Amino acid sequence: MFVYEKRLEFPIKIKNTNPKLASLIISQYGGPDGEINASLRYLSQRYSMPLPQVQGLLTDIGVEELSHLEMVGTIVYQLTRDLSEAEIRQAGFDAYFIDHGTGVYPQAAGGAPQTAMALAVKGDMLTDLTEDMGAEQKARTTYDNILRFCDDPDVIEPIRFLRAREIVHYQRFGEALRIATDKLDERNFYAFNPSFDRRGRTNTRL
Repeated sequence: MFVYEKRLEFPIKIKNTNPKLASLIISQYGGPDGEINASLRYLSQRYSMPLPQVQGLLTDIGVEELSHLEMVGTIVYQLTRDLSEAEIRQAGFDAYFIDHGTGVYPQAAGGAPQTAMALAVKGDMLTDLTEDMGAEQKARTTYDNILRFCDDPDVIEPIRFLRAREIVHYQRFGEALRIATDKLDERNFYAFNPSFDRRGRTNTRL
């Protein structure tokens, strides 16, 4: 059970609309390295995680990513609210507007809709945690790229906050990977799945 506080993790009050910038930032809403996939990845991986402390970490970070999804959606909405037809045309926002108006639709900056193909849930703790570290770095890089195209301080500050949290998540997953690695025995990946390893048993049928 999750407790929802009706406030953003970081305040967002954008005074000036900028649909062109919104069309870039939306990649962190529904793009391959965005917050939807991050939250679903961690909240799905936790079920097969055999270590309780790491399972708790996946839950905590997965829930925080949902709050980041809320932040990115708020940024996109505030950058596109109350647009005139001329502003939509001038910013090249018309193709998006035709399909979604000024609604916040989960897609990448290039227009591809969100897909679960980027979730990367494997059910193996080393594989999943290694993927999680890479995912946080990819998200951090995306925020770096967004900042290169952003000159509005009302947008820069929350984006910097989100970027900083990706770095913290990367560090926490690194710690979790070290914990998981320390728990392995000589059978390596089979340590928590002994039924997969039939060596030394008289009955070798699976």
